Amino acid sequence: MRVEVFDGEGNKYTVSFEGQISREKALRLLDLVELLGGVPANSENPEASQQISSSDVSKYEKVRVLICKHFPLIWFSSRDIHPVYEQEYKEPISLSTVATYLARMANKGVLVKVGSSRSLKYKLAPSFPQVTVRQQTT
Repeated sequence: MRVEVFDGEGNKYTVSFEGQISREKALRLLDLVELLGGVPANSENPEASQQISSSDVSKYEKVRVLICKHFPLIWFSSRDIHPVYEQEYKEPISLSTVATYLARMANKGVLVKVGSSRSLKYKLAPSFPQVTVRQQTT
């Protein structure tokens, strides 16, 4: 995988990964991209770094923020989101509600969806225009 980042001064940075890419490695790369100015801090998804009061925001928005915070780069299912939601917000949510919200987010283009109806996986849709990711073929 190759990542190209352009900073505000027009400089181009290229980082190449070979081998197994873990979530931790990808998060470190995004930290580097942010330091280089390729992705403005908290401008795309400012909610991802904020604490949310239970009474201020809908459950749909809480699920969306939770995804940005805990699953920014990896595939996940409604079964992955459900316990994290209840732990994070200290309130119950049904698994079917989580599944419904994920389906709606996929229909709106917020998430990418793959798999059959019994094994759906989701991932945040790419939303950073300054970062280009290319799969290298060798």
